[in-house]
Amino acid sequence: MNTFTDTPGAGAAQRIAPVVEQFLGGPPPVRIRMWDGSETGPEDAPTVHVRSRRALRRLLWQPGELGLAEAYITGDIDIADDLAEGLRAMRRASREQGLDLPRPGVADRLRAAGTALRLGAVGPRPPVPAARAGLSGALHSKARDRAAISHHYDLSNAFYSLLLDETMAYSCGYWTGTGPDYGPADAQRDKLELICRKLGLRPGARLLDIGCGWGSLTLHAAGTHRVRVTAVTLAREQAAYVRAQVAERGLEDLVEVHCCDYRDVAGLPDFRGGYDAVSTVEMGEHVGDAEYPAFTALLHSVLRPQGRALVQQMSRGSTAPGGGAFIESYIAPDMHMRPLGETVGLLEGAGLEVRDVESMREHYVLTVEAWHRTLEERWPEFVALVGEETARVWRLYLVGGALAFEERRMGVDQILSVRPDVEGSAGMPPTRHGWYEGLGHAAGQGAHTPAEPVVVGPRTEADR
Repeated sequence: MNTFTDTPGAGAAQRIAPVVEQFLGGPPPVRIRMWDGSETGPEDAPTVHVRSRRALRRLLWQPGELGLAEAYITGDIDIADDLAEGLRAMRRASREQGLDLPRPGVADRLRAAGTALRLGAVGPRPPVPAARAGLSGALHSKARDRAAISHHYDLSNAFYSLLLDETMAYSCGYWTGTGPDYGPADAQRDKLELICRKLGLRPGARLLDIGCGWGSLTLHAAGTHRVRVTAVTLAREQAAYVRAQVAERGLEDLVEVHCCDYRDVAGLPDFRGGYDAVSTVEMGEHVGDAEYPAFTALLHSVLRPQGRALVQQMSRGSTAPGGGAFIESYIAPDMHMRPLGETVGLLEGAGLEVRDVESMREHYVLTVEAWHRTLEERWPEFVALVGEETARVWRLYLVGGALAFEERRMGVDQILSVRPDVEGSAGMPPTRHGWYEGLGHAAGQGAHTPAEPVVVGPRTEADR
């Protein structure tokens, strides 16, 4: 263990080591290199480079995860090696050493401030990075939800076109293949086709796509299965993109795009009767905890009897349901995730019968890693488009996200449910046969053969 020394010849690393150990509850699992070149910590561990005194000042003003993240975003702290491997090694070392972060008291903070003062790191609070969200108003009011969605999804269509594959699907893919001939776009097409099969879609069926994103499912359902789709998004950039794609592909007779809150779905001009199916792909995380029962009630209400609902949603334990301070401040403010079982219970509480749950956690590791590879390969283009700080926000987000799914701190699942008719009939096929048949074989061709000719719900002449 390092011992504190305050002699004139001592380096910044030796001065700060006891404070680091005190706040970590044990020796640091990384090597620390300070701005003056001095180092401390295990020699074979990833190296964290503290590039300036401002990094310490940030941590004094904002201790914990958020302060560390902002120091990384601004470049005051860096990891000399690969960020993903560095974070993975740090978490592994922390588990092996059994580090239990203590809650520093007033005396501990004063001692740390004294060390920072002797290192010349005390001063006014550093400016908050511009990429940090600044929301106001009542939690999950329509205005605040619009601002929260805009913060993340309206970064620009150019940014997401650079990051995502040609499908523009910003959600977990379904990786049915491997090798150089199978890539992210193929995994997304397989995911889209799997959703359509689980929903039992066929030509003429009516689908409500809540949180349609850049329209990947909407366009696939309409273009491949000739489904009539009502697409809803709260992000203006997304709505504009989907409308342009609908026009380009000649799908105007099948697709209606609305930029509105999900709570306003019932007031849409094309809201007639009930839908055969409703999908919500990684949108439910933005609904909010208190609002989720009303959301599941909406899913039930828009469906005709025997209509199906497909919810693809991330899950998380009771700790940090918003994803943690960094995610909540920079990526998805006001997001709320819950354990899978609680979501199933809420769907059942709304009168839906849950028929199938499929975990896709490992698929998300592959999906996020693919996005991260694109970010690194095209780093200069991302920096030119959004700036260095925002690019570093996304690097930290993607690396941390992949690690969270890898270590089972987060999950993602497809939950299929149905609205039974008054006699209790669900109208579901007796087995899952056909859902997975042929997935991957049409990879890269942009089309799949529908596998389930089951009509969802009764039809009248008015529906045809």
